[in-house]
Amino acid sequence: MSDEMCKKDIRGLLKTFGVMADEAIVGHIAKNPNVNTLNFKVILEDLTKYDDENTEKLSLEVTKSINCK
Repeated sequence: MSDEMCKKDIRGLLKTFGVMADEAIVGHIAKNPNVNTLNFKVILEDLTKYDDENTEKLSLEVTKSINCK
């Protein structure tokens, strides 16, 4: 896969996640109007089946508080 195609796929993944997460969070806030702050953790988990079991898998965790009021 070319570098350009790889970057396009990455951007597509992140865009899809962003849109879905935004819709889920906005819906959650609407269902819980009395909440002042939401605390989230987003985890990126590498599910790839590598031939070499010693290959280090990608792992990323981001935490963030969102003020709703």
